[in-house]
Amino acid sequence: MANVVVVGTQWGDEGKGKIVDLLTRYADCIVRFQGGNNAGHTLVVEGRQFIFHLIPSGILYENKKCMIGNGVVIDPEVLLAEMQELQETGLPVTPERLMISENAHLIMPYHKALDLNQEAALKSSKKIGTTGRGIGPCYGDKINRKGIKIGDLLDEALFKEKLKDHHRDEGRILQRGESGEPEPFEEEEPA
Repeated sequence: MANVVVVGTQWGDEGKGKIVDLLTRYADCIVRFQGGNNAGHTLVVEGRQFIFHLIPSGILYENKKCMIGNGVVIDPEVLLAEMQELQETGLPVTPERLMISENAHLIMPYHKALDLNQEAALKSSKKIGTTGRGIGPCYGDKINRKGIKIGDLLDEALFKEKLKDHHRDEGRILQRGESGEPEPFEEEEPA
């Protein structure tokens, strides 16, 4: 099976989305293999604008399979919003059309707080210009093998255990930073 990989060599805005869209007609599967929702691309198809941050743009083609790989860090709010927007335009996002690796890591609210906290703690000459979307801290958890993965959502006990551990650990870090006290951990009852 032949594969084509599109890799950007700039900081963005070099037209990767357009190239992927042009190649999609020849592909069976369109895979997003890394990155987070700090990037994205805009496509205009038949006069309608579509903005993608997580879902591969191949989702615009009804007979294509799209995949989000384990190298992607996923903000659940952003993913669900993209899915909802597509649904509202008449493009349903079904499990047959979009597959997500169980090993893709989740960006949690504390990742966003840590991201902003870490940037605020840097001297102005050392700031990296983070988007504050929690991508760096989430990748840090992935590298340190302590992150929460999509697959962890399938095991409620494991998910709760990991979430409590993270709340404790990240809460200590945030208490030392400029963000102040972490929010108390509150376990919600299942609906």
